[in-house]
Amino acid sequence: MNLKNKTKRLFVRAHRNHWLLRGAVLLGLLALSRRTHAQSVITSEPETSETPPALQPFATTEMDVFVPGGAVPGQELAQPFRYKFLTLRPHVDYQFLYGDGIQSAPGHPENTVIQEIAPGLRLDVGEHWSLDYTPSWTLYSNNHFQNTFNQAAKLTGGTVYGNWVLGLSQSFVVTDTPQAETATQTKQTTYATAVNGSYTINSKMSLDLGVNQDFVSADQFQSYREWSTLDWLNYHFWARFDVALGVGLGYDDVDASPDMLFEQYEGRIKWRATDKVSFQLNGGVEDRQFFGGNSGDILNPVFGGGIQYQPFEQTKISLNAERVVAVSTLQNQISESVGFDGDLNQRLLGRLYLDLSGGYQNIKYVNSGVNPAPSRTDDYYYFNTRLSTTFLKRGTIAVFYQLSADTSSQSGFSFSSHQYGVEIGFAY
Repeated sequence: MNLKNKTKRLFVRAHRNHWLLRGAVLLGLLALSRRTHAQSVITSEPETSETPPALQPFATTEMDVFVPGGAVPGQELAQPFRYKFLTLRPHVDYQFLYGDGIQSAPGHPENTVIQEIAPGLRLDVGEHWSLDYTPSWTLYSNNHFQNTFNQAAKLTGGTVYGNWVLGLSQSFVVTDTPQAETATQTKQTTYATAVNGSYTINSKMSLDLGVNQDFVSADQFQSYREWSTLDWLNYHFWARFDVALGVGLGYDDVDASPDMLFEQYEGRIKWRATDKVSFQLNGGVEDRQFFGGNSGDILNPVFGGGIQYQPFEQTKISLNAERVVAVSTLQNQISESVGFDGDLNQRLLGRLYLDLSGGYQNIKYVNSGVNPAPSRTDDYYYFNTRLSTTFLKRGTIAVFYQLSADTSSQSGFSFSSHQYGVEIGFAY
């Protein structure tokens, strides 16, 4: 705590309007990807924050209605695996799930029990760095699916230096789960690197700078490597109201398909209207060029938006929307996606947490290669409900239900899946 307090005092002395930089830090640490995430058919456990402790005081902005909460059980308790500046945090999760309508191949829905066990270790190095490694084993009762060994590792760090707040994130993920895009169990290996810097120019202006590198390898499907940057110039008009202009540039090196260059031009507005509600909206255009193939340049609108609303202390409501263009794992195709999602988080009786979430995504696959691919449009939607609580101070338990479905214009890719299960976790 002493180091965090010293860092914060130094920052306040240097910048009277320090909330500008705090807002920039949040954007940098999250390293929001432009790329559409693959739609996994199987429900997954909610992700937890990995912001380094030294930067947690800056991870909330004046625009955020929601105060960070719901810390991982065990993090605020005495740590038995601590030595000087090193803290080792073991954790383990187990999931039991029954699902129907899960496709083993296009047009072949199956019923199966899925069990996953994921023991992991997180190492905090001082207040600035965190390293987590979590292997997981997934077992299917139906022999149309293959049992898998997956891995996830992530290094996160950051520091404050003069007028700068700097962040670094490096992750390695191996997954092998049924995907809506491919309609089959698909093994993917992803290396993602994000380097971010936020700089306060004066009391009215600040910069958000970021460079991202994403390598995605998909067995039997299209692999690619992407390098991109999206940089913002922010201007503070008045309390709780900001505008920004952003410029992005990226390059996709795609296996067995034309490479791509793209530029983005966007504007952004952030407004916290009251203590209970805030809005964020960004939008612009993307110009994408192809090197080879039969496709000409594609000019597309891109946008994103979000609303945070907290009518009561125990109730949080969020709504989000986005339109993005991305490389597809399907050969000679890119995806143009418009999506909407919402989440309601409600604390019940002081110890129970109810989470209701749902979303819809329209995905259009566009030809990018020499040999035209079959045209395809998907309407994907999901609904998830989860009820959780804590036990023995360091444990969590949850029951859940998820409905996911896809209506596709291409034969064999439509499905509807119901999933029921229980999760148990324990963390230091």
